[in-house]
Amino acid sequence: MINRKSIWILTLFSLILVLSVYYITMPSEFLETASKNVDNSKQTKEVTSTKENEIISTLKVENEKERNTKITELQTILTKKDATSEEKNNAYEELKTINILKGKEEEISTKIKNELKLENFVKIKDDQVRVVVIKENQDAKLATDIMNLVQSNFDSKMYISIKFQK
Repeated sequence: MINRKSIWILTLFSLILVLSVYYITMPSEFLETASKNVDNSKQTKEVTSTKENEIISTLKVENEKERNTKITELQTILTKKDATSEEKNNAYEELKTINILKGKEEEISTKIKNELKLENFVKIKDDQVRVVVIKENQDAKLATDIMNLVQSNFDSKMYISIKFQK
């Protein structure tokens, strides 16, 4: 049986998701109506920028949705009265790990954006780091720079994959 707290979380999450999708789609509609006053070269850059942001935003929303689902499951375990202390401890440790990984992902993403001036998405899972970068051409030197930048944030060896997205 679903309790009230779960229903409220699900309702608020659904509302946030709908508003996020609306916000993401809004700029492209705005660009279409404002195109009368903008020359073609400027418009192309803005539309490209919007597409880039949509890709990154979509990846972030999917990652956040997956993470929120996992957090909700863990919080349910923590609040269950019949759960053992070992189960609760494991759930708590996993929540801490999720929060640490989220902070690491944001830190790496900010570094890439500031140092390399690239829109990006970072996802860490176990010892694997997935980086999606918005860039037309694939550059081996840039990939190496990104890998070194990402690896510098970890003490142990990480398996880093980089995907260039157009």
